[in-house]
Amino acid sequence: MEAVFKLIFGELMQATRSSERKCWEIATRITEEVSRICLESQRIQASGDIEDWSISLARHRLKQCLKYYQLGSHRGRVELHSSLSAVVYRYITPPQVQSSYQARLTLIEDFLQGFYIEAINAFRRENQLPPTYCPRTLLELAEYMAFTERYGKRRIPLPGRRNQQLIILRAQTFSQQQPPETMLDIEQAAEGGGDGEHGRTTVSMPQVREQMMVHQPELPEDTLRKSVIKELMQYLEERQQQDCADYFALRLQDLPASEIEAILGLTARQRDYLQQRFKYHLIRFALSHSWELVHQWLEADLERNLGLTLQEWQAFLVGISPQQRELLDLKQKKLDDREIAQLLVCTPTQVQKQWTKILEQAWEIRNNLVSGAGASTDE
Repeated sequence: MEAVFKLIFGELMQATRSSERKCWEIATRITEEVSRICLESQRIQASGDIEDWSISLARHRLKQCLKYYQLGSHRGRVELHSSLSAVVYRYITPPQVQSSYQARLTLIEDFLQGFYIEAINAFRRENQLPPTYCPRTLLELAEYMAFTERYGKRRIPLPGRRNQQLIILRAQTFSQQQPPETMLDIEQAAEGGGDGEHGRTTVSMPQVREQMMVHQPELPEDTLRKSVIKELMQYLEERQQQDCADYFALRLQDLPASEIEAILGLTARQRDYLQQRFKYHLIRFALSHSWELVHQWLEADLERNLGLTLQEWQAFLVGISPQQRELLDLKQKKLDDREIAQLLVCTPTQVQKQWTKILEQAWEIRNNLVSGAGASTDE
């Protein structure tokens, strides 16, 4: 295993800013884990290629560790949480209970908190570390997160020559322990929600939903949601709004304001300013940059009268100008902005500006921001 150790230690020293001592400790732990697997695996022992297997296992663990290291502390946590949530999503709710999506997310949160505790205990035990050990540096945290991912996805043999991932077995046990009354209470509490700035919010998690449907047929609305998140992230990054992208990722993780402030190193005032800046870009994205995608996801596209009721739609048509009405008619005919500009004798930029105003007016009515508008659901 000397070659394995040298490989891991050298890569850690080159790819991280961690101290030589920390790299040495982690390289030693990974080497010992690889050695133990190679000794205990009958398949590896029978293969006659123990050295190749050890190098392959070591590279895999090194790649996982460096992935989380490069992501950093909070992005790494988001990635791990998303990955494990995707695995357990379909197993976390008892089949006899029809719970809401948000209620299931709440249960996933509860389950994973317990699973993380189990994982750190397993990490200490398998590496012969003291019961008080906790990762302190970024590299140690990356090592632990990589271990937790592998630990959850271990295959456990079952009767009938079957096997299942450890985290799925834990999730099934967790779900079976949830009485229907508890499920109902959790669902009601989740749907009651708060305003997002005081405790838990009712917005969905980010990359959790992005990967959740990997293990079951994906619904059209889930595909749309993934597209909206991806497009918005790209939109923010293209405009060098990385802090807004980080804030968006954390908000989608359903984190309270205080935790977001701690992760981003912001004061309450700075976080509030960042939130306002994010909302500004969010509105621009929704009403101009990707309006078709967003409105289709919100079920507020042109085929559905921009999400307005019949009464609201009639009021909306009365409230817009003749030129805007003509623009709306052309949009409903699915003409692009260049064709519309030629017909209206204006520039494509002027078409886009007028269309944004139309969408804003519909948004105000849809969200009950216009005097006399009927009750509607907040976007």
